[in-house]
Amino acid sequence: MERTVVRCADGHVFSTASFPMQQADRLGPRRLMRCPRCARLRSVVPVALEKQR
Repeated sequence: MERTVVRCADGHVFSTASFPMQQADRLGPRRLMRCPRCARLRSVVPVALEKQR
């Protein structure tokens, strides 16, 4: 199962196994998910991972 790293509106970074409607480009990258750090529904966006040297 592929995991997606996301950042919530408060800046908390976490990974999730499900990122709803990931292929729905017309809706944009934001989704509503429950953040495990602040325990609230927050707008989340995928985080672009950087390759380390």
